[in-house]
Formats: sequence, C-alpha cells, structure tokens
Amino acid sequence: MKTPTLICLVGPTAIGKTSLGIRLAQEFGADVISADSRQIYKGMAIGTAAPTAEEKTQASHHFVDFLYPNRLYSAGDFEKDVIEFLGNYFKEKNVAIMVGGSGLYVKGVVEGFDNLPTDLELRKKLNSRLASEGLEPLQEELKKLDPNHFNKMDNQNSQRVVRALEVCLISGKHISSFYSENKRKRDFDIVQIGLEAPREIINERITKRTQIMLDQGWLEETKSLLPYRSENSLKTVGYNELIAYLDGEMTLEQAKERIAISTRQFAKRQMTWFKKDKSIKWFNFQDTNSVVEYAKSAINS
Repeated sequence: MKTPTLICLVGPTAIGKTSLGIRLAQEFGADVISADSRQIYKGMAIGTAAPTAEEKTQASHHFVDFLYPNRLYSAGDFEKDVIEFLGNYFKEKNVAIMVGGSGLYVKGVVEGFDNLPTDLELRKKLNSRLASEGLEPLQEELKKLDPNHFNKMDNQNSQRVVRALEVCLISGKHISSFYSENKRKRDFDIVQIGLEAPREIINERITKRTQIMLDQGWLEETKSLLPYRSENSLKTVGYNELIAYLDGEMTLEQAKERIAISTRQFAKRQMTWFKKDKSIKWFNFQDTNSVVEYAKSAINS
C-alpha cells in the first residue's frame, strides 16, 4: 500500500492559503487540517479569518472552531491530537492537507516536540501578572531569558509569551532546546509548500482584508466575546485593538490602523520563521497552478 502523504501549506497571513488549501483538497479528495492557533476557538471566525461556512462546504475542515476561548491549548496538544487524528484518517484516505501560519503548530506535526515542562501554578502566577502589569514586563523578561526565541515567535501573543516564560523559568533552558533535535519518524510522507509575495503586496492585502473583516462584523463579534476579554485567546492582534476602541481608548480609525500595522509585523515574523525551514518549496502566491502540479509530482514520485 502506498505511504499516505500530508501536504503542508504555509506562509504569512492574508496570502491566500485557505483558498489554495481547498483547491488542493478537491484535487486529491482530501480533508483540510487547520494549523492556526486562533482558529481553534469558537466565536472568533471573523477576527481569525477562519474558513467560512461556504468554504467548509467545498472541503471538510478539522481543528477549527472546537474550543471555547477560555480553554488553553498548546502546540504540544495540537501535535498529539493531529497525529492521533491522522492515524485514523489515513486508514480511509491517502492525502491530507494541513494549512496554516502558526509555525509551532506546523513544526509539532512535522518534526515533533520533546515534552515541554509544565507548572500550572507558575502559569497561574504569570497570568495574574499579565492581568495586573500588562504584557510588556513579561515580554521584557522573556527577551532577557530567551532572546532568540522571543525575536522569532509571535511575541504579541500573550498566551505564547506566558508559555515560553513558564518553560524557561521551570527548566532554566531556552524553549527551543525542547524541540526534537532529530525529526520524529512519521508514518506518512510530508510535502511542505510555502506561499510568498513581495512585502508591499502582503501589506496591501492585509490592509484590504482588515477592512473586509470589519465590514463582515468583526466589531460585533468582538462585543460578543467581551466576557472572555481576560483570556489569553483574546489578547491577540485585532481583538486587542478593537477592545481598546470599545473601552474608549482610541477611535475606530486608529484601531483599524493599528490592526494593520500589528498584522504586518506578525506576517514578517511568520516569514522569518518559515524561511528557516529549507524543506519548504516556495511559490509566488499567484502561481497556484504550479503548486498543484508540484504537489501531484511529489505524491506520485
């Protein structure tokens, strides 16, 4: 029997991964696994640019909209759950498509992690500090303890900052030291594909998408999520700014501008992360036909 294949489609936010992932799924009769650390949460579909109801009818999607925003979920959890899912999935189908921009989620599935140490009491204390002091002091502490990881990670994501700080303080080691030095052997082949575009085009797409998301009701969605405002899942790009607007700290226009700036910075960090992985084959975001042909040849080789 032919070894099954996981096609991983990665790249910065707003590059067009979702639509191409669906095309690949249709091409291979496959399902889509979302590797996005925010799309996992319920009620955040607009602000996380999750697949729409229509897109979900075009291909089956997994690991989207399945946790309440007050649930903590790590890259290690994602690795474990996806590997378990694929173990069953590949009994029926031969190709799966994993789409996302969360580098740690992708890394966990592709390479595996060594077990990250956990201390829930320390995490609780760090979250209390986050609530009382804000994110900046925690960022500064992590920057001193693990500057390399801090500069590569989404350091505006408070949940990521707290978790990285937790690991550093428990172990006295950099979090990157827990990444498996040797890739774990998977029971499936892996094809990694990246989408890229010139920085100015990515920035332009981010600005347009920010307005589209606001037009779709992002502000109303944020209002409905206010009971979760203290949760780490809401302390991320977009929701931070819209909550600040709702609190009267800035105008809506200022919030929109800050969202675009923060998202551009996030996209830059995503590209820095993914470009380190030499096993990713890169394509211009418009050259989707070449992506499909490459995936076909990789699977058939």
